[in-house]
Amino acid sequence: MTVSRSGALHAAEATPRLPRDAQGPVFAEPWQAQAFAMVAALCEKGVFSAAEWSAALGAEILRAQAAGDPDTGATYYHHWLAALERMVSDKGLTTPSGLKRCRDAWQAAARHTSHGKPIELPRDFKP
Repeated sequence: MTVSRSGALHAAEATPRLPRDAQGPVFAEPWQAQAFAMVAALCEKGVFSAAEWSAALGAEILRAQAAGDPDTGATYYHHWLAALERMVSDKGLTTPSGLKRCRDAWQAAARHTSHGKPIELPRDFKP
């Protein structure tokens, strides 16, 4: 996925608690970078604004804290992903059942992928 620098900057600026170093956002795992890139691309395309994204992520973090998340930073991108899933459902880009089919297909593909190989969904997969 290609995201312009301006799209990535908007996503980063809208989320001041985003883990970062002097060069920009930092990611512990590839899926975190991919989730970040999806948000940046959707902001850049005008699907939602940086302000909408910031509000959605903040609400997701508050929900998690209310449910007992200790907010150590270790679950930050889990909240990012949950907010992204909620936003794309709310915007009508997919449905909760479509998201579940994607998660299930991804987990099945991961179980059948050798360590170190890229995980790929079947070519005929339709969410």
